[in-house]
Amino acid sequence: MRKFVLFFSLICAFSACKQGDPNKTQDTTSEGTIHVSIEQSYKPFMQEQLKVFAASFPKANIIAHYKSEIDCFKDLTEDSTRMIIVTRGLDKREQEAYFKQLKFNPTFGILAYNAIAILVNKQSKDTLFSLNDIQNRLLGVDNQEVVMDGSNLTGIVRFLKDSLVKNAPFGKNVKSANGSNEVITYIKNHPNAIGFVGMNWIGDTYNEQQAAARNYVKTALLECTLCAEKGLFAHPTQSTIGKGQYSLSLPVYFILKENAPGLGSGLLNFMSLERGQLIFRRSFLVPAKMSFAKRNGMLN
Repeated sequence: MRKFVLFFSLICAFSACKQGDPNKTQDTTSEGTIHVSIEQSYKPFMQEQLKVFAASFPKANIIAHYKSEIDCFKDLTEDSTRMIIVTRGLDKREQEAYFKQLKFNPTFGILAYNAIAILVNKQSKDTLFSLNDIQNRLLGVDNQEVVMDGSNLTGIVRFLKDSLVKNAPFGKNVKSANGSNEVITYIKNHPNAIGFVGMNWIGDTYNEQQAAARNYVKTALLECTLCAEKGLFAHPTQSTIGKGQYSLSLPVYFILKENAPGLGSGLLNFMSLERGQLIFRRSFLVPAKMSFAKRNGMLN
């Protein structure tokens, strides 16, 4: 009788382990359902990443939420959010806090490099800026009208505030737009203003909407702070970002909250390997995981 009870107990235990929580859906690297929160200004190229990933893995269902960077980090504390795509990684304090909460460390790293483009009206003659010029405009020392996506509190806003104005308040000349498209429209209609958007909103020469916008706006040149030769200015391009010649480059970070391979790991692998990295390159960003240097062909 005791052997029967023991055997029955083992069967029940095995069944419980196999079923797990009946309300929790198990996922693998290629199927299941997870939530991912994404920095709002990264929407154009992340939509393309998720579209190709979904076509490659039909049983994978990634529910994307595009929102402010602050809200992405808030989501990371929720059980339902498996990954966030933002403009920075975790600092030491945040890593320690997540370890206490999760009992493991979230992984994070850079997938690609974007840039903050300085937009001016197509007719503007003011097309050369130094970082000091930008700082003076953001602080209101120079009261030229400035517009950025303030409604979504994007990583661009945080980067400009942290890096250029050192957390001082923006000047009264700095206006808040509702999204990157509204920034572009504002510059189109206000010839004396400058604006800030991710290069991915204006640099794709194959995108019809962006090509149409370039009939009315253009990117200004920014002084290269790392160049040995002084007085060099650069547009934001894949080449100038990759060579460190454009001074307002911005990383695309992933932060993954998995301690075992799941669908989040599958998405990360996809974006880190050739197809995903080519999508970043096709979106006119600079891939961080793979190099796609051109090779000269040789005729036999």
